[in-house]
Parts: sequence; structure tokens; C-alpha cells
Amino acid sequence: MPHASPIVIETRALTKEFLGFVAVNNVNLKVARHTIHAIIGPNGAGKSTCFNLITKFHAPTSGQIFFNGNDITGHSPSMIAREGVVRSFQISAVFPHMTVLENVRIGLQRGLGTSFHFWKSDKSLSILNDRCMDALERVGLDSFADELAVNLPYGRKRALEIATTVAMDPEVMLLDEPTQGMGHEDVDRVTDLIRRVSEGRTVIMVEHNMKVVAKIANTISVLQRGEIIAEGSYDVVSRNPQVMEAYMGASQTELAGH
Repeated sequence: MPHASPIVIETRALTKEFLGFVAVNNVNLKVARHTIHAIIGPNGAGKSTCFNLITKFHAPTSGQIFFNGNDITGHSPSMIAREGVVRSFQISAVFPHMTVLENVRIGLQRGLGTSFHFWKSDKSLSILNDRCMDALERVGLDSFADELAVNLPYGRKRALEIATTVAMDPEVMLLDEPTQGMGHEDVDRVTDLIRRVSEGRTVIMVEHNMKVVAKIANTISVLQRGEIIAEGSYDVVSRNPQVMEAYMGASQTELAGH
């Protein structure tokens, strides 16, 4: 049954303090269903902290987080993942000496109740292979299924992480700096990949590359010193005087043109 509300993730007065330092201050965020919502801002703006609060890797000092209208503020990261909110990480996190297929399959073993049974036979896990191959096909890695992950170039390792996330069929997928450290070719490939896998689901991404944000984000929230200073489409936020001031120098030039 489809959800009535167009808002899938909402934060209300979300605040996080670290030893008296306010990293995220009174953030009210509304993420529309089946959109790509980017969180951007200069270094130290609170982007990653906000991201970690939504996925409950940090507990908020105050405020609330809602998923499909339900208060999930007290839920653990694993509970949130089971409910359909799944994240990837800023640093590539694959099992290097497992095959590409095995990496995706590990992510799905929870559904069989075998999360920690790494010694399970291939036969008992083969039920998952079709789902794994479907996810790999969606990110263009199906021909690499039997390759050891360690042999993949960096951009394809990030694609593998996204495949693992997609295979879990999350309602909301959170991507932390998905193009960080990539060359232009890999950035373009992963950008197109994010657009493809966003069909039928919601994507929240922290991203520093303004060209990526301009290309695929429906809505952008701009953070500065832990507060949202602007929100809207790329055209709207890139012309906002506060945003231009926040991105002084080279970053401002980057904002202005893509």
C-alpha cells in the first residue's frame, strides 16, 4: 500500500553537541519521496554529522527524526536498516578477498538469518544469487561477478558498495560522498549510476562535487555552521547570496558554473 505522505524522512529541531560545540543546530529537514536530496556545505558545516544523525550512528542531543511519519529517534542503526533506511560509507568498505558476487551476498545474508555464518555452504546461499546478479547488473558489474573485489579499480569498488545497498532493496538509500577521490570518468559513471538506482526509491547524499549535485539532485539543503542556510533546486541555491558567501573563493567559482 503506498504511503499517503510525500515526505519520507523528516527531522525536527535536530541538534547535536560535542562537548559544548554545536555541530548541528536546530535542523528541520524534509525529504520528499522518490527524489534525490543532496546535503552540501563548506568543510566543517555539519554535513557528515547530520548524515550520521539520520542513520543513528550519532544520537541527537535533542530533536526528532521521522521515517514515513513514525518517530525513529530512539531506534538503533540496525533497526533503521531493517525498516528500509540503508547507508553507504565515505570510505570504500568491501571485503577485498571475496568475489564481487560474494560481497553483495554477504549484505543479503541477514534476510536468511545467517549474517554471521560466513562458513555457510555456497549451495545454502545460492537462493540469493539471482538478487545479487540483478543488483550487479543494475550497476554494470554483472560481468565482474567472479572477480575478487581487491582487483576492482576504485570507481568500481564504489559501484559495488552501491550494488550491495541496492540489493537490500531499501526505501531510502543514503550515500556519503559517493564520488570522493574519483577521476572524471569514474565520477560520471557513478553519477549516472546513482540516477539509475534512484528510480522508485529516495536517495539522500552528502556530496562535495557541485557538478554532480547540479546534474542529479532534485533538492539541495545547504549547511553552514550546522544550520540550513538555503534549500531548493540547484539554480535557486547557487544564486543565494548566503550560499555564495559560504563558498568563498574557488568553491564559489565552482558553484557559479557547471
